[in-house]
Amino acid sequence: MSDDDGALIAAIRDGSESAFNILVDRHQQAVRTFLRRLLGNDADADDMAQETFLAAWTRAQSFRDEANVRTWLCGIAWRKAKGAQRSWFRRRARDTAHHERLSSTGPGGASMEDRLAIRAALLALPLEQRAAVTLCLVCGFSHSEAAGILGAAFGTVKSHVLRGRERLREAMEQSA
Repeated sequence: MSDDDGALIAAIRDGSESAFNILVDRHQQAVRTFLRRLLGNDADADDMAQETFLAAWTRAQSFRDEANVRTWLCGIAWRKAKGAQRSWFRRRARDTAHHERLSSTGPGGASMEDRLAIRAALLALPLEQRAAVTLCLVCGFSHSEAAGILGAAFGTVKSHVLRGRERLREAMEQSA
């Protein structure tokens, strides 16, 4: 944990809204990126990110000082996402599929078909596997950090990432 984050958490514990605003500004992109990839819908991910930060505000006393703040926040986000019903994820994925098909630009030069195949393959993964893949391959967390966020064993996260990467590769080969 950086000294700056430690000072922010201490101030938040004392009720400082300005410290909380700085914490949100500093870490909201990581939380939103994780949730957007996990949920497959930007609006829902943004709503859940707000819920995550609200929970962080109300539970600042539970933060362990030796922990990493970004990891702690993503852990809160993961528990919130996991608590949502699977049907919610499926419904939102279906709702966004049409919007995604209308979009014509792709990051990194990926074709629309490739992006849709990757998105479909990612959303088809079991929730825990999708979370591990998103944390490690998209958000840049280590397997160890992802294990801490997900409350899973290191080996389990490593297996989820390996299997998820393989399924994504297969989806790309099928779309080619």
